[in-house]
Amino acid sequence: MSPRPQPGREFVLTLSCPDRAGLVHAVTGFLVGHGGNILESQQFDDRLEDRFFMRVHFDVPDGAVSLDELRAGFVPVAEEHRITWRLNDASTPTRTLIMVSKFGHCLNDLLFRRSTGALNIEIPAIVSNHRDFESLARTYGIPFHHIPVTPDTKAEAEARLLRLVGELDVDLVVLARYMQVLSDDLCKQLDGRAINIHHSFLPSFKGARPYVQAHRRGVKLVGATAHYVTPDLDEGPIIEQDVVRVSHSHAPDELVALGRDVEAQVLARAVRWHSESRVLVNGRCTVVFR
Repeated sequence: MSPRPQPGREFVLTLSCPDRAGLVHAVTGFLVGHGGNILESQQFDDRLEDRFFMRVHFDVPDGAVSLDELRAGFVPVAEEHRITWRLNDASTPTRTLIMVSKFGHCLNDLLFRRSTGALNIEIPAIVSNHRDFESLARTYGIPFHHIPVTPDTKAEAEARLLRLVGELDVDLVVLARYMQVLSDDLCKQLDGRAINIHHSFLPSFKGARPYVQAHRRGVKLVGATAHYVTPDLDEGPIIEQDVVRVSHSHAPDELVALGRDVEAQVLARAVRWHSESRVLVNGRCTVVFR
């Protein structure tokens, strides 16, 4: 595992803009002018959309310049090149609210990875429409919020969720097998900061018992997809996917177990890459600097 970034010394700059000559020079010139030393730099030129993407992880001498000073200094560069950008302290954990229903494999995996330092996130709250994992949250010392959802209370439940997001200064909402469809309005308010995970049988096997449906059709691959949440159900920009091969010898419950493993791994990678500012949205797609 890589060493943790040093607070106040290591920063990550991500940006996208119309492609043009001199962009790398402009960014590196800004860094040199502020004493920055590049630790990692990745870039992508989308020739189809004529758009440029870049992620730079850099450090500065101890106490040489603050995050606010760096942000203020980059404004003229961004304005000149029409850059959309973010600049953050690389050590700052992403404040992540996790939502779950009755399947806890993804929640448990994220909690464990956070406890071991594999994910640089803080979890100020777990929200669920059921109480099944209240004791698990208590084990990790994380506040658990039971917010039941019915057709009559859906609007009120989403309002409570948004209040929590605001009050807890949440950066990211993770739907770790949260089995409720979010309203279009909530999706828009969480645009770019909510990640969902689901099996990759969609759209072929919808509804209840998808693994049984898949088994009956003799599928040879079981997979999972992690994507940003949008009003278009399960069609947001994809962050990560993975599959595992299966055969006729696997029973439906074995497919379920394999699927849960893949879901947990895919979601963990998506959360890690988002928290490390490695994911940039590019229209309906993403650029992921792994």
